[in-house]
Amino acid sequence: MCGIVGYIGRRDVAPLLLEGLQRLEYRGYDSAGIVITGKSGELKTVKAKGRVRELEARIPKRFAGTTGIAHTRWATHGAPSDENAHPHLDADNKVAVVHNGIIDNASELRAKLTADGTVFASETDTEVLAHLIGRAQAETLEKKVSEALRAVEGTYGIAVMHRDFPDRIVVARNGSPVVLGIGEKEMFVASDVAALVAHTRQVVTLGDGEMATLKADDFRTYTTEGSRTTATPTTVEWEAESYDMGGHDTYMHKEIAEQAEAVDRVLRGRIDDRFATVHLGGLNLEPGEARRVRRIKILGCGTSYHAGQIGAQLIEELARIPSDAEPASEFRYRNPVVDPDTLYVAVSQSGETYDVLAAVQELKRKGARVLGVVNVVGSAIAREADGGTYVHAGPEVCVVSTKCFTNTVVAFALLALHLGRIRDLSVSDGKRIIEGLRRLPGQIDEILKTEPEIKKLAREYADAKSMLFIGRVRGYPVAREASLKLKEVSYIHAEAYPASELKHGPLALIEPAMPTVAIVPDDDLLEKNRAALEEIKARSGRILAVAHQVQEKADHTIVVPKNEDELDPILMGIPLQLFAYHTALALGRDIDKPRNLAKSVTVE
Repeated sequence: MCGIVGYIGRRDVAPLLLEGLQRLEYRGYDSAGIVITGKSGELKTVKAKGRVRELEARIPKRFAGTTGIAHTRWATHGAPSDENAHPHLDADNKVAVVHNGIIDNASELRAKLTADGTVFASETDTEVLAHLIGRAQAETLEKKVSEALRAVEGTYGIAVMHRDFPDRIVVARNGSPVVLGIGEKEMFVASDVAALVAHTRQVVTLGDGEMATLKADDFRTYTTEGSRTTATPTTVEWEAESYDMGGHDTYMHKEIAEQAEAVDRVLRGRIDDRFATVHLGGLNLEPGEARRVRRIKILGCGTSYHAGQIGAQLIEELARIPSDAEPASEFRYRNPVVDPDTLYVAVSQSGETYDVLAAVQELKRKGARVLGVVNVVGSAIAREADGGTYVHAGPEVCVVSTKCFTNTVVAFALLALHLGRIRDLSVSDGKRIIEGLRRLPGQIDEILKTEPEIKKLAREYADAKSMLFIGRVRGYPVAREASLKLKEVSYIHAEAYPASELKHGPLALIEPAMPTVAIVPDDDLLEKNRAALEEIKARSGRILAVAHQVQEKADHTIVVPKNEDELDPILMGIPLQLFAYHTALALGRDIDKPRNLAKSVTVE
């Protein structure tokens, strides 16, 4: 999950690398480091525990060079410290490595190296790589890196510098993203395009098992065995301004505020009024194939899993195809039955989530058909899948996902409508859903205008040590996602439960100090949801309802606009994003960088 950035060219490298690290800090932020090639060819390194600002404060005034790599870390092996920060060097200080991923056989390799007399300076798995490269007998840096990687098991995205080869940076990928930035007589490398777009929008994304050599005026790509590969640069659609805060105090607030525009973007150009359906050309799924699908299985992690739960309900309701969602991390390990009549859908904001990617690769190995629902064009899952759709949320920098969750659910509504109209959904129902989709951006704007009232409510509930979130059927995944948001950003313990299951155990928790957030849509389950509020109120519980009309039994109600029943979950989650944000703000949390978390989970 760490952030990697590198540069080779003519410009002073340290400011470029620090700027890149700041743009990548959401990928990891417990330590950071930088290494550059000095005038006499030596590797000059500075490392610091903490944020990139701590690293910047340590860099001496005379720290000049035109080649360097840098890293911001999310710890896996070894606690955050100066010693465990990347880059890691070999025993002779000739090799410097930055690494994103996990080396599974690091302990075994470390033991062998120690037995051969190697002294380790850190607790990390990455340092093993530096020593392996330093000990390699090959003549070129490319072959030294290849030799070292042949001994490694696990995932990696790495960038390597060597004192004896000052004219190049060698990079490699297996499971963790590596993106090359192509400039004019300068080259960049990063783990995310966010670090590159201020300088170039021409990029090459490495595939698994692929390496690259960067020189100031050239680059080449090849396999770890040395065979040349074809690399055609593509143009990044997002500009540097997309990664700025745009006048907001935090990225989370900015991204919540962008949701009306983001939803309009995912709808744009896709609605077909003539046939009351939508165009999703990237699915690569012919109508006849769609009609033969007997089941849909959606795989995601965290917020993407919750979006998949809502997506499964939408598909069942509109297309009448049995559908369910499952955490990709669990699916991989339970030896699932892979049915040829099942369509699998992989969901990931980054398109690089390791557990989802590994599930896709296993499904493909077994001959399954897999679609991707991702936000990042050209990402690993997008390339591995047979087809899919992009959610077009735009860059999402805050660790906590908001607009991408909303756009992903809207993308599932489009997929459900598409499949429904191919199958048995009537023209009138198709038109009804289309009109509902078109109302979404305006209704999101209405919700965002109630932020001052939500802010007051958040302050009132911020003293809670624990909160319960409940909902039925359509409301339950909304409750799960809302409870996750509160946990992630405020650190208040929160638990989501189906409202119908309250009396089977959770009612024991109800007391005045344990508030309940209830999702109460105005649908055919309204009275049953109200009965749950009665149960809580009879036990002196405090209730915050999210509903289409004021709920008498609730202490407070956040009223949201009514859409079609199937689309209501899209709107009901948005005020609870603001609720989590303002609760965290009231508690003084670091909203964009919650403790222990990182944005793109590229390790298992």
